[in-house]
Amino acid sequence: MDLLVLLLLCTAPLIRGYRSGLVIDSCEDMKSHYSGLSAQTAPPPFTVTTEQRRYRLGEDVKVELQGPASTPFTGFLLEAIEVGSETPVGSFAIPAGAAKLLTCSQRPNSAVSHTSGFNSSYIQVTWRLEPSRDIKTVQFRASFVQNSTTFWVNVTSPVLTFTNGRAARSAGSLTGNGSTDPAPLVKSARSISSANCGVTKVCFSHPASCDPAVSSSCYFMSAMMSSNGTAVQYEMTGPYEGYIAFGFSDDQRMGNDDIYVCVTDSSGQAVVQHMYSTGRTTPQARPLGNVYNVTTSLQNNVISCSFTTTDIISIQGTSGFSQSYYFMFVHGRSSNGQIQKHSADFVSTTKMDISTPVVVSNSGFPDIIKAHGSLMLIAWMTTGSLGMMVARYLKKMAKGTRMCDKDLWFVVHVGVMCMTVAATIIAFILVFSHARDWSGGAHPVLGCLVMILSFFQPIVAMLRCGPQHHLRYLFNTSHFLNAVIIKSLAVAAIFTGLGLIDSSDGWLMKVMGGFLAWEALFYIMLEIHNGRNKHADSATVELESELVS
Repeated sequence: MDLLVLLLLCTAPLIRGYRSGLVIDSCEDMKSHYSGLSAQTAPPPFTVTTEQRRYRLGEDVKVELQGPASTPFTGFLLEAIEVGSETPVGSFAIPAGAAKLLTCSQRPNSAVSHTSGFNSSYIQVTWRLEPSRDIKTVQFRASFVQNSTTFWVNVTSPVLTFTNGRAARSAGSLTGNGSTDPAPLVKSARSISSANCGVTKVCFSHPASCDPAVSSSCYFMSAMMSSNGTAVQYEMTGPYEGYIAFGFSDDQRMGNDDIYVCVTDSSGQAVVQHMYSTGRTTPQARPLGNVYNVTTSLQNNVISCSFTTTDIISIQGTSGFSQSYYFMFVHGRSSNGQIQKHSADFVSTTKMDISTPVVVSNSGFPDIIKAHGSLMLIAWMTTGSLGMMVARYLKKMAKGTRMCDKDLWFVVHVGVMCMTVAATIIAFILVFSHARDWSGGAHPVLGCLVMILSFFQPIVAMLRCGPQHHLRYLFNTSHFLNAVIIKSLAVAAIFTGLGLIDSSDGWLMKVMGGFLAWEALFYIMLEIHNGRNKHADSATVELESELVS
């Protein structure tokens, strides 16, 4: 269901003379009257299309002007004419700030042109025929300007055929954020890439400097300011989990943030939402505002949204495009268009100004989170493992060796296990002091269980009965089983924690898996060695008994 469209302008003198889009002199023939250059004769890279081939009186017709993402147009003129006539018919409606309405042939709003600083490869407008007209066939025609010397005129759409009947005025639909503002016109998103990052647009990604056109595991957002500084084109894309979002903040913590969300609604379609967060509570929906040129897609488990807006960034105490902000990117699950607590977030290392093209450095995860993970790895993949091995295997190997009037194995065991418990407590305090909240998923549950059991393990050990007590076996068994349970829960917590931060095709999980396999192999070798020693000890005892007898 196609229909071509639009636009205009022409050459360098023309563009300079009509940067504002007031090109009324070109209404009748769509040509430049102020340029000595000729229009291109080769097929244009731009098209004019509609969503339908038929229309009725009073029905809105959506008209799209589009070109390749790599070839934006800087000017255009669009109008609708009755086939066989040069007189414009109907009237247009446009997104705020995206274009300008013109009066051609003394008919208000009968044509559309660019605004000053326009530079885009896509725009969508709405056309409607006056109820008093009885037009049978309509065609859209446009002129496009690519640069100061390259332009096309009379690019036409397929014919739109009139159908008897009257259509009700289309109502605004929900924007996906609970607002009843008319939804922006949406089309399928084009490919988003890191091309021109630091040249014409600000880019922020995780992993750092990844290209979403190459890697499907790349979380990416960009912002490109219009030449006149009144609008910004945003892009965001990332692996689909439910939603992705980027925001601007005055600090590196959540709260007081201006946020845009790309999320699937109840019908499974990707939509754009505008939100604002206050404190640690769930962000509140805001009207989408002056948003246009919206493109969305959900393909191959990657969700993408791009749009242009004239609404300035606004947070408490700071507002405007030219101000500096911390960039934030989050992703998580959603339910019927409602976002849930994010599963991971990435924050820029410094404040940046989106009007200055640059590649924003990604701090990845805060140092306090890195410290938490490092301490837990040290605790339960090194010192904890060493303490368990010493208690089980060194007891017999170092039998009779003393230190501080205690068996050597016992001193080493107590020392490394105290380090393990201390590292666990510090890691627990660090992460909760940073989050100040309960995050979802299995990781915090496993972590809390490890913390609780680790805390009571040395307390119970200090209250144990003597070695010769008839109930000593109960302590030995419970102490051993609790250690095994803690170790198992800790390993599970480490894997779930790595799953939250591993965006590198799983190599962190693979390394951890190899580490765990090596430790398991070490235990097996020690068990075999221990078993052989027991067998040798039994044989020695039997031999001594025979000699005595």
